[in-house]
Amino acid sequence: KVFQAVVSCIGSDGTIYIIPKSFETALNKLMAEIQNTFKGLGLLIPYCWKKGEACVVRGSDTVWYRAKIVEVSGSILQVQYIDRGYIESIPQCHLYPTTFYTGVPPFCIPCQLYKTLPIGNFWQQEAVDYLQELLKNEEVEIHVEELPVNPWGKLSISLYFGGMSLSSFMAYQKYCVAEDGQDIQKLGVLEGDLSLSYLLQPLPVLGEIFPVTVTHVVSPKEMYICFDSSGNLTKCSATERAASHDSESLNKALKWCNKIVKTLPHLTNFKKELPCLAEYVDGLWYRAKLLSITQLVPVQILVQFVDYGTYLVAPTSRLRHIPCHLLKYPVQAVRVLLAGFRPASDDKNVERIPYSPEWSLKALWTMLDCVEGKRLSASILTVSPEVTISLYGDDKNLVHLKLIEMGLAELDE
Repeated sequence: KVFQAVVSCIGSDGTIYIIPKSFETALNKLMAEIQNTFKGLGLLIPYCWKKGEACVVRGSDTVWYRAKIVEVSGSILQVQYIDRGYIESIPQCHLYPTTFYTGVPPFCIPCQLYKTLPIGNFWQQEAVDYLQELLKNEEVEIHVEELPVNPWGKLSISLYFGGMSLSSFMAYQKYCVAEDGQDIQKLGVLEGDLSLSYLLQPLPVLGEIFPVTVTHVVSPKEMYICFDSSGNLTKCSATERAASHDSESLNKALKWCNKIVKTLPHLTNFKKELPCLAEYVDGLWYRAKLLSITQLVPVQILVQFVDYGTYLVAPTSRLRHIPCHLLKYPVQAVRVLLAGFRPASDDKNVERIPYSPEWSLKALWTMLDCVEGKRLSASILTVSPEVTISLYGDDKNLVHLKLIEMGLAELDE
């Protein structure tokens, strides 16, 4: 069985406690009931606590939780939050014995990684800390591999985060040995297969009008667009729905990659068009491809962020190998040319775009104002030799009409 779950905590022995997403509504309902039943402080009179006894605990967030006594040691008790998994030492005054809710099974499930042997036969503290930092409160995909013999035992699972196998990733980090290690190769294009490339985004049919966002403007005539299905998905074409799903899955996978990016090796080969991860000015890492070496000492590389169309000159310290599961998502940004207009022959503006001098800078800024942050739509006119589109503003008029009104462009039939 495969299901989505949230990791609630990692035990000191490496046990992974998960709460299936399908349990969340019932757990929230139970938590609300407990808050209504128990108010104020815990039990203030002396009480003889026993190991294994059911209770409710007032946590440091002042919320009451179901728990059981794990160890009794004077006035301090060690309890386990049965719906979260974690163990804590708590003064007796924050507990209350109860038989309420004991008929409801715990919502969190203790798990162990299937056919995965930690180095030294137990999870080292460093590995436990790493798992906690990586997984706590994150949503993951669980594949059930083997049920426990004892119903209170650990479920044997394969856990996937952002499309990566946790067993393979921890084995790559030298924290364990994974018996089923076929996924280890997937972890990264790690030492670089130079034949790899990105998939291209499938295009809507010619003439169909579809919503888009502009991610990068090169000139008034040339830009990069993404299909935008943030509106009503039921009205979107199959192409747009697929693009929306890909974009959502890619964003999740990139979020995970940003958590583990320091474990990915730096690039050592600078072949043109090679896929990689590159760090943008916001400090986050995105999918990119190499375009050229712009400087040799120190080495500076021109890269393009394939999901936006933007460019950056970066040192090698800001480039890393890309895990190959990130290559299964098509590039989100599509380079297009806008039809219906050309630079004005009588544009007297002296400041020109250096790389596209037929256009004035004023024309570029005007086009940016027309498309930036706007709800736009487009239709494809031709796909060869270049993808050429008509681009409409949120008022349903062609965006280039503003440039023509201002004398910055002229109609081109």
